[in-house]
Amino acid sequence: MIETTENRENVRIKVFWQPGCTSCLRVKEFLAAQGVEFDSIDVHNDENGLAQLTELGARSVPVVALGGSYTLAQSLNDVIKFLDLKTRAMDMLAPDDLVAKLDLVLTAAARLTGQLSDEQLRTVFRNRNRTVGALVYHIVRVAEMGLQAAQQTELRFEAFNDLPPTHWRRDDLVRWAAQIRAQLLAWWRSETDPSLGYDVPTYYGQRPMHEVLERTAWHAAQHTRQLALILESFGIDPDRPLSAADLAGLPVPEEVWDR
Repeated sequence: MIETTENRENVRIKVFWQPGCTSCLRVKEFLAAQGVEFDSIDVHNDENGLAQLTELGARSVPVVALGGSYTLAQSLNDVIKFLDLKTRAMDMLAPDDLVAKLDLVLTAAARLTGQLSDEQLRTVFRNRNRTVGALVYHIVRVAEMGLQAAQQTELRFEAFNDLPPTHWRRDDLVRWAAQIRAQLLAWWRSETDPSLGYDVPTYYGQRPMHEVLERTAWHAAQHTRQLALILESFGIDPDRPLSAADLAGLPVPEEVWDR
């Protein structure tokens, strides 16, 4: 975070974001729900906005900025503290409940992916240059990165842009989802600190593993919600998409897509 002595009362809050970013959508919804006015800056489609973000010194989104100060907005608690809001974020589910939620998400992602053809998986969707297959890969990669964080491998922002091997097809993605699900369950069976109170390295600082697991679960869940809607856009009835009960307790955005 960059600190300045600017008078905060005379500057506008800015939220820097990009399409397809689940954390970006969540922070914008959160601020709107709190009645906080802000300038919304899409750095993917606004070169000047990207230049402003770079000038601040940030290299990832979402970012909430006020004058020359900013906070990386992956954690709503960080945003609350930065803006001195008189509110609190949702209480986190217990770690074992979060593992169960992520298990449901990975199972659903594999099941929904199995309904798509290889041609459909190569389709680029909406306003971000990402194929449906890359979205599926991203869902599973999010879960894998969460597990790697538990082993003290740094959670890096750049890794969220990783793409599947070019030769991978639908069945490869489905198998990989099953593989990471198995790793999740094996990790949890062997975890020696079920409170997950220990810190792990991330691009937004040292964070409790409990917090990182929550972010992993809701992040993957939000994209799996999107996957179900993509199936519908192809005229396919999604096979048991994530239900309200599946999502209960996870701080997913209200909307499935950003506007």
